[in-house]
Amino acid sequence: MSNVVIHGHTFKVKITSAEIQKAVGDIARQINTDLKDKKPLFLAVLNGAFMFAADLMKKVNIECEISFMKLASYEGTATTGKVQQLIGINEEIKGRSVVIVEDIVDTGNTIEDILEQLKDLGAAEIKIATLLFKPEAYTKTFPIEYVAIVVPNDFLVGYGLDYNGYGRNLSDIYVLDYDADVVVS
Repeated sequence: MSNVVIHGHTFKVKITSAEIQKAVGDIARQINTDLKDKKPLFLAVLNGAFMFAADLMKKVNIECEISFMKLASYEGTATTGKVQQLIGINEEIKGRSVVIVEDIVDTGNTIEDILEQLKDLGAAEIKIATLLFKPEAYTKTFPIEYVAIVVPNDFLVGYGLDYNGYGRNLSDIYVLDYDADVVVS
């Protein structure tokens, strides 16, 4: 699909499914090497990271576990600046290597909140794997070890990313097309 309309706004393809799968494979290979003997816990942030986490786990071939947590920091197309925890961490974290799996890191507020929680729970090592990284929006200083794709500070949908709940099921990633935008009232 070259264009999609969600909530009356037109989006065009920004990153194809093939590009996404190559980038996910690249990160998985790096994780397989870096964490080979550590038996990490992958902690995927819902809802957005579900597709990335699923594809990443298919390519990670080391002994590991995966779990999920749900947070919210967006309303519509903008971040609220506040992170709200909806579903928490239930696994034993103390002394473990943990990989936070995110769909997108922009300001870094969500990751900062998760990092603090994991440190408080005694994680031995915390790494961050993100499908998308927006360096123009990033306001923090902690490292992001595994970045699949660097993107500009645009609003994106697809491959887990949504616009008010819609578009997560798209296999490509789309950007708002200001030239072709159709507003349906």
